[in-house]
Parts: sequence; structure tokens; C-alpha cells
Amino acid sequence: MKLPNSLRALEHRNFRLFLIGQGTSQIGNWVQLIATSWLVYRLSGSTWLLGLSAFTLQIPLLVITPFAGVLIDRWDVRRVLYATNLLAMLQSLVMLVLIASGQIEAWHLVLGNLVLGIGNAFDAPARQALISKLLPNRQQLTNAIALNSTVMNGARFIGPMLGGLVTAAFGEVWSFVMNSVMRFAVLAALYATPIEPHKVRHGSAGLVRQLLVGLSYAYGFFPSRCALVLLAVSSFCLQSYGALMPWFARERFHGDSQTLGLLYSSAGLGAVCGMLYLASRTHIRGLFKVIGWSAGVASLALIAFSQATSLWLAVPMLFISALCMMLTAASTNTVLQSIVPDELRGRVAALYVMSFLGMSPLGSLFSGWIAHDIGSPNALALCASCGLCASLVYAHYFARIRKEIIPLYEALEIPRHKAP
Repeated sequence: MKLPNSLRALEHRNFRLFLIGQGTSQIGNWVQLIATSWLVYRLSGSTWLLGLSAFTLQIPLLVITPFAGVLIDRWDVRRVLYATNLLAMLQSLVMLVLIASGQIEAWHLVLGNLVLGIGNAFDAPARQALISKLLPNRQQLTNAIALNSTVMNGARFIGPMLGGLVTAAFGEVWSFVMNSVMRFAVLAALYATPIEPHKVRHGSAGLVRQLLVGLSYAYGFFPSRCALVLLAVSSFCLQSYGALMPWFARERFHGDSQTLGLLYSSAGLGAVCGMLYLASRTHIRGLFKVIGWSAGVASLALIAFSQATSLWLAVPMLFISALCMMLTAASTNTVLQSIVPDELRGRVAALYVMSFLGMSPLGSLFSGWIAHDIGSPNALALCASCGLCASLVYAHYFARIRKEIIPLYEALEIPRHKAP
């Protein structure tokens, strides 16, 4: 039976296995993260330690990921994913033993998040680099990356709700048990996925020199430079809403934890819907235009959210902003993975992860800092306005982006459907 066009990448067995394994393990990861945050606060009563716990989990994506990309280009990407998921499982088991034995302290969880974050700095670009190896040609990448992002955002939507239920009903220890068990899914999927053997590339260039080669490729080519810079600015400015959401739920909308859950869920659902749109596309061309307009709409919607006094106006604005932000991110990832040479794939994937996920914690710290002085609504509106300015600059240069990307599309024999 032929699958619908929006699911066409699932025709390939290797990609199906990858998606099932990743989806299962990411749900387990979110279940554990919810339990970790709750436990840190329960043990310490400190919002500072709560923020530090989140920061140590995310900051390796900014600091380590660029160097991890160089190593991923040297190593077998499947073995890298084996190692990162085994590390995550061991981290979960160690935390589980400490909790079950009653020896757990808040600093253990902060340190555990740092270990998990270091593993994620290798895992995230390795996952992106592996996708292309699971497909017969580059034309499937748009759909495959969109489906992968849909599953990741679906896990972000389901995992926190499941984690809250498990933690409330059975205690934190069972959340760590669940994550440890669910990690087996991705390990089994990797074991059952045959891919082309890794070709060792010998070279005398050191780690820094090879990193500079990747930077030169990604930022030396004008279209990819524009896309990555816009993504980095958008991630810094627009993803900061998460840090301020408890204030909006309680102070602006006079709600409780259910209100907070509604706001987070609306953003998660928006991200999933954005990926469903991208999955329905049959071609790569046109995505540079999507990157620009979606970043602009995401900014406008977040400005509207920041000033909304009604919850029922705020929820759809947050939905639209998250939908468009994920379109910007996934479209950038798709075009980069479609045009990059195989020998640079890990490094460019790492730069994408750094621009998207690595900038978020810095944006959260900045928005929280200025919110103390000018208030949360004004801080969020200011950040979103900066994101809007970045999208307008991108639009100004779009004609040059189009002019320079078309010859590369022709050289790679990417079918002509629309102007990019």
C-alpha cells in the first residue's frame, strides 16, 4: 500500500526503525526531565538551583556541539548514537539508585543534568547526520526531517504530561525507571538498522582546523549564513518565552498549574502542526522563503501574546508563534542537510543545533534578567521585536539569497518546482 505523500519517508524500513526508537526514547527523556525539575525544587526549595539545573542541561549544546560535529564527521555516526544513549541510560540508572536508596541530593541532579547535556551535545548533531544515511536520495530529506521533527515535538507534547502523571501518582523513582526502560527502544532500533559502513577519512588537520573548515563552509556561503544567523537570533529572542511562562500563567491570566500546562501544550501542538505542513511539501525549493516569512510571523505572534490580556487570545498566538518558529528551524535544517557535502555533514549539523538549541538558554537568561527591570510582558515584546527586525533584514537580502542558491540547486540536480 502506497503511503500518503506526507508520510513518504516512512516507506524506508531504516527510517521507520529510527523514528520509532527516537520517539520512544524522547518521551522517556521528557518524563525524566519533569521528574528531575520537580525533585530539584522539592529537595532544595531554591529557584536558583532549578534554573541552574536547566542551564547545565542546555549549555553544552552551545559550548561543546561545534567540536562534537568535527568528531562526528570522523567517527561512525551509529556508534556515536549508541554511546550517547548508553550514557543517558547509565545516568538515569545512577539517579534511580540514589533516589531509591534515599541518598539523592539536589546537587546530584544538577550534576546528572550536566552529564546528560554533554551527551546531548553529541547526540543531537549525530541524529541529524544519520537521517540522510537512512534514505536513498536527498529528495526524501524534506519529508524525513519534517517527520523526525514532528515526532520530537510530539514527544515534547506527550512526555511532560505523562511525566507529571507518573511523578504525581507513583513518585519520581518510577519516572527514572520508565526512562531507563524506554532507552532500550532506540538502542534496539540502532542495532536493527543496517547502514553503509563508515568510511574513515584520514587527514592531518587538527580538531580546530577541521572546525574552521565547517564554519567556513556554513558561514562562507551567503544563503546558509543568512539562514543560520536568522535561526540563531530567532532562537535567542523567540524561545525565551518558556522562562517567563509561569509569570504569565499566574500573574497575567490568574491561573494555576493547569493554565501553565495549557500554554505549554498550545506551543507544543503548534510545533507539531508546523512540522505536518513541512512534511506535506514534495520538494526542497522554496524553503529559504519559508525561513524568512515564518520567522517574521513567529515574532509578530509573540508580540501579540505578550500584550494579550485574555487567555483565549494568548493561546492561539502562542500556537502560531511556536508553529512558525519550528518551521524556521526545520526548514533551515532541511536545506543545510540537502546541500552539504557528506564529509562536512556532522559539522554543519552541529552548527544548526548550536544555532537552534544552544542559543535558547542564553535567551532565557537574558529575558529573565531584563524582565526584572521592565516586566515580563515588555521583556517578551522587546525580544520578539528584535526577532522581527532580524526577519526584515533577511527579507532585504532575499533576492541575493535566491540568486546564489539556484546554481547550487541545479548542480545537485534538485528538481525545479518553485523559486527558492
